[in-house]
Amino acid sequence: MEIIKFISLSEGEWKSMRSGHSLAFQHFEEVLSKINIEIINIKNPLIQEIISSSPFNESEAISPFRIDWEAESNWDSNDNESLSVGTCYLIPIPESEKKGKIIRTLGYSERIKAISNYQFLNDGTFSIQTKYDYTLSEEKIWFASKNVRCRSSIISSLDNQSIIQTSFASEIRKINQ
Repeated sequence: MEIIKFISLSEGEWKSMRSGHSLAFQHFEEVLSKINIEIINIKNPLIQEIISSSPFNESEAISPFRIDWEAESNWDSNDNESLSVGTCYLIPIPESEKKGKIIRTLGYSERIKAISNYQFLNDGTFSIQTKYDYTLSEEKIWFASKNVRCRSSIISSLDNQSIIQTSFASEIRKINQ
């Protein structure tokens, strides 16, 4: 698997069901999401701005993409604010066919800009690790079929490496007739 092929296979609208276990709060969470993944032209002014504010240059970047999501969690349904909506731009910077870096405008475990390290495992699984200010996240994404993908994550504390949260999601592509 290569990053361009992975992004191409991921493009589209997905329905996601994620189960998360917060070890810190001893709580189990269910999240239902709509996820849209769209490839963006490298010449897009916003992409150009993101690249120029990073330690990389445009010639290193390939296949930028945007992820939009709308998620509803059962974590705290009393406040009617259980709906989470967001957008993240991701710009891959390959170092080889199987690994590289990704510029992220919004992190997974901390809502800050970040640069992640990615690699493809021998079975085609996409593994992405991100070190934030307080946490380290590792996500793995693999395709069960053309229209079904799975995602797991582990979030650990940087100060003592304890696991804070784990999750598993199954995602099904919306097929337009």
